[in-house]
Amino acid sequence: MRKQERRALICLLLAMVLLTGVVVFGARFVKEGGKWASFYGNSQIYTEGVINRGTVCDRNDEVLLECTSDGPYYSDDWEVRRATVHAVGDPHGNIASGAINIFKSQLIGYDILNGTYDTSAQGKRIKLTIDARANVTAYEMLGDRTGLVGVYNWKTGEILCMVSTPTFDPADGIPEDDGNGYFFNNFLDGTITPGSTFKLVTAAAVIDNLPGRDSFLFDCDGVNEYNGVDFTDVESHGEVDFRGALAQSCNGAFGELTREVGASAMQEYTEKAGLTEPVDVNGVMSARGSFTFPADDNVTLSWAGIGQADDLVNPCAMRVYMGAIANDGEAVQPTLIKSATFLRELTGGKTLGRYLEKDTARELRSMMKNNVVENYGEYNYEGLDIYAKSGTAETGSYYPDAWFVGFTDDENAPYAFVVWVKEGGYGSEVAGPIAREVIRTLEQNNS
Repeated sequence: MRKQERRALICLLLAMVLLTGVVVFGARFVKEGGKWASFYGNSQIYTEGVINRGTVCDRNDEVLLECTSDGPYYSDDWEVRRATVHAVGDPHGNIASGAINIFKSQLIGYDILNGTYDTSAQGKRIKLTIDARANVTAYEMLGDRTGLVGVYNWKTGEILCMVSTPTFDPADGIPEDDGNGYFFNNFLDGTITPGSTFKLVTAAAVIDNLPGRDSFLFDCDGVNEYNGVDFTDVESHGEVDFRGALAQSCNGAFGELTREVGASAMQEYTEKAGLTEPVDVNGVMSARGSFTFPADDNVTLSWAGIGQADDLVNPCAMRVYMGAIANDGEAVQPTLIKSATFLRELTGGKTLGRYLEKDTARELRSMMKNNVVENYGEYNYEGLDIYAKSGTAETGSYYPDAWFVGFTDDENAPYAFVVWVKEGGYGSEVAGPIAREVIRTLEQNNS
């Protein structure tokens, strides 16, 4: 009798193990089936290692890539090919974040019932959120310089422009040696010294932690010596208050503000701004920013507060932070797949949470508008309701890197942007016009 009970128990345990295995396999099949089916060894959907079905187009239905059994066919426009290759990808997967890689299962038309079976053998058409013509504008404006342009809708999260240079023409063949960084997506994979754009993080910490900020005054003599170290500016700003310090991007003033806020608050607000964590873009994770705020070294702390020292920011994360400032402190997750419905346009994209308190975000908005009015010149952005911060990042090269970040506040064009030009010089003079022209192209094409 006991032997029968033991056998029954063993059978019951084996049945439970089998059932658990079936459940686990089923869950994995539902979640990972597309990846399994799009494995490179599947000769049904690959020809000589290159995907042979599916079409990629931009938000306005301009075809960017058509995959066929005879090979991939890119846009007939060579500028479109070069401007969109980091978003579209290359057939051999050198650009890991390209659509041809991350949306393979959608391209081949995989579904859980039929797998990769497709009577037409043409696959599916996927629409990206990018605007090909705005990408071309960004590419033309960057010229032969290393840089990036990223723009997204801070309400829906749709990425409208993602250009990284240097780039290449995939129709002319894939570079065998990537020593020039052709495959590297500066926007998603880069970590870059932010320069004065980081003062928008320091300013948020000041707003929330220094109740006497309205009475803050700093006498900038252009040298701004502290503990034997000069926090020099391009020119002497004279006496500046908190708002004036941001408008003039005064290093001396923001060095002092950083010291008053303290290392722990700087670390906290950098993390709250989402700059120390990767950003998820349809399953592709951006690079993680890194920052050091020493509590026992006020000189290094001061440099860190003005965007220098060991500060390294990911441009995608910085753009999301710009969107959070625009959106009353709430950040929206970016996406490359065009799926915004009318309801989504009204309710917004998927939230990443609250990066800033509403009042803090609104004060930053006001200060960023003041930057444009008092420093960059509204006449340079005629017709655009733009809020911005420039940056000039010292990286050890003869020429500094140029930054321009911010957003537009337009019901029909709610765009957050980030522009970086390596060794470009002054941000507002070099990167600012790029942002302006790309946004104007977007408004023309998507109004």
